[in-house]
Amino acid sequence: MEILDKIAQAIIEIKSYPEKSEIESVASSLVLKYPCLKEPGSITGYDGWKTSIKYKLGNFRSKLRQAGCNEVDVNRKRKAGEEDDSPFTLKRPKRGEVNHVPDYPQHHDDSTLEEERVALVDETKKKKKNTTLIWHKMELTFSLRRREVVEGQPMVSAVQQRWPALFSCEEISEEFNRITSKDLLKTFNESLENYVPRLLRLYRARKGAFGQQMEDFLDKLDEQTSDIVSHQKTTALRCLPVFVRGDTTKFFLQRLETDPEERVLRGVSVGILTILEEDDPAVSPNVRDWAVVLECSIVLHDLPDLGTAFAYLFGLLYAMNIDYPKEMKYTFEAIQSIFFELDSQCSQRTRSLKTKLLL
Repeated sequence: MEILDKIAQAIIEIKSYPEKSEIESVASSLVLKYPCLKEPGSITGYDGWKTSIKYKLGNFRSKLRQAGCNEVDVNRKRKAGEEDDSPFTLKRPKRGEVNHVPDYPQHHDDSTLEEERVALVDETKKKKKNTTLIWHKMELTFSLRRREVVEGQPMVSAVQQRWPALFSCEEISEEFNRITSKDLLKTFNESLENYVPRLLRLYRARKGAFGQQMEDFLDKLDEQTSDIVSHQKTTALRCLPVFVRGDTTKFFLQRLETDPEERVLRGVSVGILTILEEDDPAVSPNVRDWAVVLECSIVLHDLPDLGTAFAYLFGLLYAMNIDYPKEMKYTFEAIQSIFFELDSQCSQRTRSLKTKLLL
């Protein structure tokens, strides 16, 4: 127990939530340095140590929280020469994150990375932006940005001011790749194409159990005579929250292009807005724009379809370290576990959907 206590203290000083591979590395190094601790009969000699370290870390974090420490990043404070009288809260990583809060690049600290950030903001203000330079500086300042987002948990508007480049389509995809090592649009679109036929078959087979809303979406799809593939994808995504018993009242929003924006977005923390053209009331209106909404404001617009809006919204939730909205928790969990395969652990509801899709 004394060995585990010392190990847990040393790990917490560096990282509150180490990856499985990092815990395994610690256990391996332990028995390598002290062969007498090697477990007889074990293939690796450290499997038991690895499990014990994992649970010891969990207990250690619980004790810190009970003591009011809120999982303080002791190492960061110690390096900065600060006292621990104002601990910050470190949120747990989302599933599938490989870079939650990475270390600063070699030869860089807060001041040098802040200089790079200022130069990055200046570049984004230019009419002719150097996209290569923007990408390079976003890559370089990734660790600083993650610390600000994860540790400070700022409002979206504050992040927009400090990191305006993050709210471009290109950089949302790049940031998602930095965090998860996944290609945002490619992975989502390929999965959507793969699962749309299966989702629609499942919706039709079970539509009686989900009320009129599901019926209406499927009937509307049957009425389409052009651009069928696009309508199928839209219907698959619109019906997904219905199938997993989500509430889309404040998620799927829509307004005419002449309607006041503030009234529609009031009270919406996370959502997708459809902007419709003014048209003949007797005819179904055309979609002029799709937009992503965070904290009652549009943060991304001019998107071509619902699928693209969903993908970029999912990427922003990771980039901003925002929790899934409670009413849409299972919808985003399904996208995370089924579409992106970011984690095998999921709720029974999502696991049931995944099983049905694979039948």
